[in-house]
Amino acid sequence: MDTIEKKPLSDLMETTMTKIREMVDSNSIIGEPITTPDGVTVIPVSRVSFGFGTGGSDYGRTVDKFGGAGAAGVKIDPVSFLIIKDGVTRVVPVALPAVGPIDRVLDLVPEVMDRVENFVAKKKEEKGIY
Repeated sequence: MDTIEKKPLSDLMETTMTKIREMVDSNSIIGEPITTPDGVTVIPVSRVSFGFGTGGSDYGRTVDKFGGAGAAGVKIDPVSFLIIKDGVTRVVPVALPAVGPIDRVLDLVPEVMDRVENFVAKKKEEKGIY
């Protein structure tokens, strides 16, 4: 009886994906909040890219000549930090400034939301609405 155990391609793929799951979780993208002594909360935001490949063969369909391979790679790039202070949220990018128009719009969304909130709060205060 042959002592070499044959590993089907699906087992290789499952093992590779399991290892990727171990390397990447939701905390890799949105990091754990860090609160400073003066009450500022900083939340790191990252971009995660990953890939994997698997292969297999049995060299003439015999168990003792089976060969297989699996590989995976993960890349984590810091993108920005969410800074929360006194109820106001700001996005501080880590990378170069936005290149395309869509990137610029996405970068401006938190600032526009803050301005709208402040405007609404000011109008409510003027009218005596709380």
